[in-house]
Amino acid sequence: MKLSVVIPCFNEVNTIAAIVGAVRAAPWEDKEIIIVDDCSVDGTREKLKHELEPSGVVDKIFYHELNQGKGAALRTGIRAASGDLVIIQDADLEYDPREYPRLIEPILANKADVVFGSRFAGGEAHRVLYFWHSVGNGFLTLVSNMFTNINLTDMETGYKLFRREIIQSISIEENRFGFEPEITAKIAKLRCRIYEVGISYSGRLYAEGKKIGWRDGVRAIYCILKYNLFR
Repeated sequence: MKLSVVIPCFNEVNTIAAIVGAVRAAPWEDKEIIIVDDCSVDGTREKLKHELEPSGVVDKIFYHELNQGKGAALRTGIRAASGDLVIIQDADLEYDPREYPRLIEPILANKADVVFGSRFAGGEAHRVLYFWHSVGNGFLTLVSNMFTNINLTDMETGYKLFRREIIQSISIEENRFGFEPEITAKIAKLRCRIYEVGISYSGRLYAEGKKIGWRDGVRAIYCILKYNLFR
């Protein structure tokens, strides 16, 4: 079973080569790596063009000429995926590609169509970071669950795995981090079989390049209402 790994990136010059190496070394043999650079200005694009692309370690690379956001990058990458399964992999080393097999297992067992990697389920290691971020994540997950009527513990997780025919059948409208509540609402409406798997998490500080902020939280609430009530 082929796994397409879609890596959206924006200004990740310090981590992009490391995450590609980690994905390539991940314990899943048949995989393709797809990177979408969302108009980086910190040297990421040059590293992709002059180091990673010529080396052949990445199967497909796309370059946005304007910065549009994570959702837009995912739209480009998911459209290009050819694997049986598609997983989203952030470029910042917060999520560990060595955990792919445990995420894929419910699909291999024909129990799931979509798998969320939860930072709050199970006993895996996670870096201790911002209290209000955890409160915000919990609140957004709660509100999302109220409208979707599914019992996720981590709607905002960056690790989401899909059967390719499902994710490619969904029209992704959000350009930024609103992708998470949007896609959750849409797969719930499709009545997909959804599993959660506990994962480890090594979060970043803002000084280390973390990008999501309170405005994205406000947008997430808007997206929960929009895609559950009006789509």
